[in-house]
Amino acid sequence: MRTLKSFYILFLLLTVSLQAQQTPAPAASGEITLTGGIAHIGNGEVIENSLIFIKDGKITGVYDALTTKRPLRGEIIKIDGQHVYPGFIALDTTLGLVEIAAVRATEDQDEIGEYNPHIEAIIAYNAESKVVESMRPNGVLLAQTVPQGGTISGESSVVQLDAWNWEDAVVKRGDGIHLNWPNSFRRGRWWLGEDPGYSPNKDYASDILEVKDFMKQAGAFEGDSEAVMNLPYAAMQDVLNGSQNLYVHVDSEKEILDVIKFKKEMNVENVVLVGAYRGYKVADEIAKAQIPVILTRVHSLPGSEDDDYDISFKMVKDLMDAGVTVALGNSGEYWQSRNVPFYAGQTTAHGLSFEQALQLITQNAAVILGVEDQLGTLEAGKDATLFVSTGNALEMKGNNLTKAMISGREISLESHQTELWKRYMEKYERTE
Repeated sequence: MRTLKSFYILFLLLTVSLQAQQTPAPAASGEITLTGGIAHIGNGEVIENSLIFIKDGKITGVYDALTTKRPLRGEIIKIDGQHVYPGFIALDTTLGLVEIAAVRATEDQDEIGEYNPHIEAIIAYNAESKVVESMRPNGVLLAQTVPQGGTISGESSVVQLDAWNWEDAVVKRGDGIHLNWPNSFRRGRWWLGEDPGYSPNKDYASDILEVKDFMKQAGAFEGDSEAVMNLPYAAMQDVLNGSQNLYVHVDSEKEILDVIKFKKEMNVENVVLVGAYRGYKVADEIAKAQIPVILTRVHSLPGSEDDDYDISFKMVKDLMDAGVTVALGNSGEYWQSRNVPFYAGQTTAHGLSFEQALQLITQNAAVILGVEDQLGTLEAGKDATLFVSTGNALEMKGNNLTKAMISGREISLESHQTELWKRYMEKYERTE
């Protein structure tokens, strides 16, 4: 039996490796002009008839074709009536870290131990993941790959999704450290005869104290080349000096308020709330503390029987109305990350305009990650990481890509899924 199981795992691994993703596109060079497209800038602005100039992988200008007299340059690509968007950004994912959840050998998302700020998820990132290639046909061209588990999971990075290896994929290495905040309530351990329902966590205060002690010790740490390096403490220095985000995964209102106190007490400059399911209840406090939020997947079911059925959809607007910078996350998922545009689209039925919804997965996401100077909007000086769709890319029927670029490189929109679709469509067409 063990031999059969080993053979099965080997077969799956070989299948994954033999059917690798599309060959990454070569480096961009020369000039390109996209003409006639409806340009969704990503900052709320829309240009109905646009001219987009690209040179050597960078956007050099975005203009209204009706008012500018600038001549067309380089390769002219007509996209009359189609929609142009900045590449969508998938936050809080395990993309490239998990391939087949049922096969342990293809999972590398967490490490043993509770405090692992020195663990970098990017080292385990698989650029040839078939899951990664399946993002691009939906316009998801960038992602934050995040480690899981423990109290401090490790360090995330920002990647582009058309690369040879993890070094090639990196857009920003080490954008922040991820802290899983202690829970004030715990579910009973049924296997020990406890009530499986939720009850107050008697150790909540001591759990927080343990986190604070770790932060204080890291703050007191001074690297010494002659001493043994304490890697966890050394890894926290960029969080403590304000050059790196501290992503705090937390949900309930009490715990969120405790995080706000923690931020002030520990003097941590850049805190980002991740998940924040009950954040709408303390939206004013979050805004006052100037803490951005990466929400949980908005297609999630209500967390309790007392919640409104549409709470996951409408909490976005509640936070934005309070003045909070909001982006949409994926709750550590990998396959579902391709649904990012439809998460954003769902919010338009609950108070947001399409351009506001677009900001949740473009400009706002880039600002939180600290890459807004090169990504997130269609503006001069930024990377030409964008795509063209025949319809509204935040709607399932409209999301139909005809062209996509990462840093000006025109990338393949094929994946193993599109290939299978074409294969079986041909089969059914022959039988009609």
